[in-house]
Formats: sequence, C-alpha cells, structure tokens
Amino acid sequence: MLTDTKIRNAKSLDKLFKLSDGRGLQLLVYPNGSKLWQLRFSFESRDKTASLGKYPDVSLAEARDKRDELHKLLAKGIDPVAAKRAAATAKTIAQAHSFESIAREWFGSWAKVRTERHARYVLARLEADVFPAIGTRPISEIKAPELVRMVKAIEKRGALDIAKRAYQTTSQVFRYAIAHGYAERNPAADVKPGDIIAAHKRTNYARIDARELPALLRKIEAYQGTPITRLATKFMALTFVRTAELIGARWEEIDLESAEWRIPAERMKMRTPHIVPLCSQAISLLQVMHDITGQYEFLFPSDRNPKKCMSNNTVLKALERMGFKHRMTGHGFRGLASTVLHEQGFDHAHIELQLAHQERNQVSASYNHAQYLNQRAKMMQWWGDYLGQQLAGNVIKLNTKSK
Repeated sequence: MLTDTKIRNAKSLDKLFKLSDGRGLQLLVYPNGSKLWQLRFSFESRDKTASLGKYPDVSLAEARDKRDELHKLLAKGIDPVAAKRAAATAKTIAQAHSFESIAREWFGSWAKVRTERHARYVLARLEADVFPAIGTRPISEIKAPELVRMVKAIEKRGALDIAKRAYQTTSQVFRYAIAHGYAERNPAADVKPGDIIAAHKRTNYARIDARELPALLRKIEAYQGTPITRLATKFMALTFVRTAELIGARWEEIDLESAEWRIPAERMKMRTPHIVPLCSQAISLLQVMHDITGQYEFLFPSDRNPKKCMSNNTVLKALERMGFKHRMTGHGFRGLASTVLHEQGFDHAHIELQLAHQERNQVSASYNHAQYLNQRAKMMQWWGDYLGQQLAGNVIKLNTKSK
C-alpha cells in the first residue's frame, strides 16, 4: 500500500517505473519527474488501463476513490473506459446543442408563418433577455431554477409582460427540442408564469371620453409635426385599425375605386384577411397622401428611411405632444369608435367584424372578412361624417341604426 510520504519521496529514474497500491491502482513515475495515476483492469478477458489524473492534482485518497468507482462499474458489467468516452462524447454533443443554437433552429421554422414584425419582436426578446441568461447552456442540462432566475431578472426591471412572454417562448423552444431529440423534458412545464411573476392589475389602452373628441380632432388638425404623422393620426381615427395594421399599410392594399383597404392575412392579428371600407373623408385623405408618399411602398414611410414604415410609437408620441399623454393612444380610437357606434345603435356583429375581433376558423376565413360589407361601409361613412361634425363642433345626438 502506498502512502503520501512514499509517493513524495519517490525519485525519478532514467526510465519509467511504477508504484502499486493494490486492486490495479498504480502510480507511474516518469524520468522527467511527473507522476500519473493509472488503473489496470480486465474487461471481457482483455487487459485495459484507465488514466485517473496526475499527482499531486489527484491525491492518493482521490485516486483510490476513482479506482473504487470504476470497480463498481466493472461489477455491473460496464467498461469504465468506454463509459468515460461515451460521457465525453455526450458532453460535446450537449455543448453543441446549446439553448441558443436550438432556439435559433426553432425560430427558423416558427417564423415562416408569422408576420415579419412579430418574428422580429420575438427574436429581439430572445437576444435581449433569454440568450444572455441561458443561451450558452446545453439545452438538455437546463433546470427550472435557471428559468426562474431569468424571469425574475426581467421582472425586476418592471417588464412584467415581457417576462411572461419570454418564459412562454422559452417553453416553446424546449418543446421543439424534445420533438427533435435534443432534450428529454421541458423544465418550463414545471412552473407556471403565475408562480414566478407577481400578479398585477391589467389596464385597458388609455382613451379619452367621447366628449373630448372635438378637442382632440382640432389638436390633430393643428398638429405642427410632420404632415405624414398628422395624416396617419387622422387616418387611424377614421379607420380605427390596430397600430401595426396602420403603419404597415401599403399602397398596393388600397383600392380607391372600390373605396376599400384590403389588409392581407399575414398582417392581421387574427391571421385572416380584413377589409376596411373607406369613407369619403378617408378617400380624400389618401388622395393627399398619394401626392406625398405615392412613390414609396408604404403609405406612412419612416422619416429616416422611406423604404421602411414609420415607427409604431409615432402616433402615440404625436398624441402626447398634443397634450394627451396617458389619456389617449392610437389603440384608443378603437375603443372610442366601438363605444360611440354601439351607443348609436349599430349592430354589434358589424362593429366587432370591423374591429377584426371575430374569431374565424380556416373554413370561414375566406369569406368572413367580406361579411356584411355593405352595412359596414354605411357604418364607416357614418363614422367619417360623425368625426367631421365633431371637428366642426356639431354634436350628433340622433341614434342611427345599421340595417
């Protein structure tokens, strides 16, 4: 049996020699003075050796522990050398399959059927919040506590919705990894976002009361910002579409002769086509816009790069400069129009369809977007007239029902 003293006192010779400790454990002493632990064993009638590390990096006690562990494998009929090699290979594969590499592979497949804007947002969220936290980790080794720490870090800066969405996206990546053999389980399934993120009261998009509409419309007319921003805000008021649908509007979608704006499915939240009947006021506005931006792809191009659409915050910031900060948003026109049109007796189904709230299955999607088009066109013209009269200071009190 070896001792630490005997090992330390072992002087190198002109040739390699070995010191035995029993049960196959040996210390190889090289002419250059280095000392290496080695285990000799027999597996399936073949003599083999396994390296256990250098002395003194690996002490005598640690070498004996390693020897005992390898003998346990042998007792189970496992070749410790082959097992070590397999573990090293598995580690290499795991490192190659980092969360970021698998997430980008998932994204390449997932993004094909999403809008470009939505896909950019999801990727940006991954790059900003998820990859820095777990991107380099082998996806098969990530545990739930790591995801909790990631989400809590996002929550700490007050981005509660982003924290929830980041967690949901992470879970999607894990499901993809399981389906393609990169991981065996989804640690995000162990904990729900509500278990991590503090509950908070949801608030609706800010919007003014209808009584304040005349003042807002006059502010829009007198807006001193760029003409494109002023016209975009007016167009949003007339059409009450979502911000993403407004800023991404392309001239190819506009049919002035039919007085229709046909938004393709890939740009809609509900993933089905949407028709916006254009009132006479909207047509007049578009004719003015065409003289300004008709040579570009977008109705409302960016000031900095006309090949891109304006920012989704442009209308919001304009409303803030008009004095409506925290009181009105671009999205607020939707709620305002819904309230007024319902109060004036227009059919609920027509209003909901015009707001593109209707849920549509794949069978009905091809025709539902054109449903009640005549009634909706009359409703939209009433809305355009209503805004015009509000701007002029004439408050409409008459209830007009859609037929």
